[in-house]
Amino acid sequence: MKLISCVFNFDTANVDLLFDDGSSLVIDCIAIENQYGTTMQRRSELDWLIYNEPLSYAQMLLDGTMETYLANVAK
Repeated sequence: MKLISCVFNFDTANVDLLFDDGSSLVIDCIAIENQYGTTMQRRSELDWLIYNEPLSYAQMLLDGTMETYLANVAK
């Protein structure tokens, strides 16, 4: 599957992913923030990613590297 679209939906607070086979994936950003945003600095970084780099945000969630990323950024 090839990702063809990745956008943050302001109305739903979700990152919407669309793949070339017609499948889609919706990431609930509020749930992710509740799980990973344990400090203000982490929440700020998650917000920045959502608005500026939704593809990187989605990739880190899907490949399991979000925790490591946030630990390195929020030192």
